[in-house]
Amino acid sequence: MSIDLAALPEFPRDNDGPVFAEPWQAHAFAMAVRLHEHGHFTWTEWAATLSNTIAAADSHQPSDGSDYYLRWLEALEIMVTTKGLMSPPELATRRDEWDAAAKATPHGQPIEL
Repeated sequence: MSIDLAALPEFPRDNDGPVFAEPWQAHAFAMAVRLHEHGHFTWTEWAATLSNTIAAADSHQPSDGSDYYLRWLEALEIMVTTKGLMSPPELATRRDEWDAAAKATPHGQPIEL
């Protein structure tokens, strides 16, 4: 299986490939790619979900593009729940666990659950 970045025209990239401003963005990207590689969704499904998420967000407020990976994360959460990989309550619990771990982790250190 391969991913088609051309299907994601707003995807931040340079000549060498994806560009990430923060480590969590690279992790979110990797999670989507890994779930795709494991056959949980097609790249076409992913691109459509991400596009819908971006369109919904853009209709509510202007964007300078800095929120792209927030939309990516939202799309990832949609895919995980709609594909039955995690229930909405499980997702909420995991989100809370990450939030608590992030708040307890000193700046510059990796966040661990």
